[in-house]
Amino acid sequence: MAGPRILIDANVLYPTVMRELVLGVAGQGLFTPLWSDRILEEWRLAAAKIGPEGIPQAEAEIALLRRDWPHAVITPAPGTARALWLPDPDDVHVLAAAVEARAQSIMTRNARDFPTRLLAESGITRVDPDGYLRDLWREAPDTLAAVAESVRAEAER
Repeated sequence: MAGPRILIDANVLYPTVMRELVLGVAGQGLFTPLWSDRILEEWRLAAAKIGPEGIPQAEAEIALLRRDWPHAVITPAPGTARALWLPDPDDVHVLAAAVEARAQSIMTRNARDFPTRLLAESGITRVDPDGYLRDLWREAPDTLAAVAESVRAEAER
């Protein structure tokens, strides 16, 4: 996989259309997607909010993600998180996974709990999925249009 290494937070993986757009672009080689088991578990638990069908649906989608992206799972070393700090202690595991993966960025919709100054101390930037996709569209409009059309057609189906 080419392109920058980007750790994807649960709040980007959980919404189906966003996940399909982001991973569709990654599948075209524009970046390397990464996540941890704990991020996938956060997605699974968040899916419970949609009702009793949420968790089984998330589990099936996570199984497909593991099948399609077998090298994306990062397991931080036990001490990595202890050396890091974020405003929300429950998010430190995301930064730890990004550090362990030598990711260039964390893709998240949670700007408040991932301050750019703190991430920069670890050599990591924060990217918003919408802004990142918009920037990629400027660089590769045909690729982004094809991915968006494929996601649209699948959602419509």
